[in-house]
Amino acid sequence: MNLHTPYPYWLLKNGFLCEYPSLRHPLQVDYLVMGGGITGALTAWYLAQAGVGVAVVDRRHIGMGSTCASTALLQYEIDVPMHKLAKFVGEKNAARSYRLCIDAIDKLEQICEKMPLPTGFERKPSVYCASRKADLEDIDLEYAIRQKHDIQVERWDKNDVARAFPHFQSPGALYSPHDGAQVDAYSLTHALLQDALRCGAQVFDKTEITDIQHEKTQVVLRTNHGHSIRAKRLVIASGYESQEYLEQKVTRLHSTYALVSEPIDKTKIWHRDALIWETARPYLYLRTTPDRRVLVGGRDEPFYSPGKRDKLLAKKTALLAQDFDKRFPTLAPLQVDFNWAGTFAETADGLPFIGSVRERPHTVFALGFGGNGIVFSQIAGEIIRDGAVGRKNPDAHIFSFARAGATPQGD
Repeated sequence: MNLHTPYPYWLLKNGFLCEYPSLRHPLQVDYLVMGGGITGALTAWYLAQAGVGVAVVDRRHIGMGSTCASTALLQYEIDVPMHKLAKFVGEKNAARSYRLCIDAIDKLEQICEKMPLPTGFERKPSVYCASRKADLEDIDLEYAIRQKHDIQVERWDKNDVARAFPHFQSPGALYSPHDGAQVDAYSLTHALLQDALRCGAQVFDKTEITDIQHEKTQVVLRTNHGHSIRAKRLVIASGYESQEYLEQKVTRLHSTYALVSEPIDKTKIWHRDALIWETARPYLYLRTTPDRRVLVGGRDEPFYSPGKRDKLLAKKTALLAQDFDKRFPTLAPLQVDFNWAGTFAETADGLPFIGSVRERPHTVFALGFGGNGIVFSQIAGEIIRDGAVGRKNPDAHIFSFARAGATPQGD
């Protein structure tokens, strides 16, 4: 499936960073990771660092699926606020999920510092704005539960918002001063795989898996080039395309739209170049880039087909530019330089699925959906690494397919 409209900003900015061969021979390996985006790259990197024999295959060029279209906001804040997530999975697991996301951003920063290629990682504050007065009740509930669980956050009123963002109208917000970040997901994917190669990993792109057979002690896969791959364990990290390997429907698909402006002649575009997102659903989100551009995303709608999604690109781009101009009139009119559309998946409780299902023996899924896909992928990498080395991960149950979460608990 066409995952995005050509050509996202990150792909044009970076070009083909690294080359990888297609698989042209039979392969036997301990772990095979199917999917060469950011999720597969983080998983493979963790496995390679642990000394596990691992190979990565992707039917596209590496990083050319959803990864190069990612807007790459790294937030500990899950698409489902903590006070609502608690109704799905219980307050203990909800709070632990948020804490794991905070820790994941810290770990991603440490990983990026070691990488052989630039990754564009930058620490940023995050501002979660009430879209209307009626949303202030949810803002207050969220503030209270985050404080209860020792997450550093400030409750801003409309005057606080106005001081930080002149002319930006919001009746209130939650401000997280330290726990957000942004990255270039496409560059990070290549950096991780280059580092994994140094640790003995193998990476193949332009290699499509056409058949998967689950045997008693292994998984046997067949490629489009007619070669077999025998793996003790298979990791499926193919984003929302992974749904075809599951009997249980776990996602809803949406089309999303994004633009990147021309460079803006300001040292600081807005308050600390914070990540900005809103309570409205679907929500608008904004960030800046290292070369002084503004990225605006949102205007999501249910996904029907790549064709219908792409036909809306011009209209959605104009609406996103209007959304920005309304909020930042001193920077208006926004001059659009790049725009694209993509498809993403979300789950009912906003959490990823990391783990196994009965119908796929010797297989683990790493499905980091929603706005926190990169953060969830870091968590998945650790959980899968722990399983590979025989270590029990105490948090794996939170993200399992068997978790309670399809129906909220209570009101």
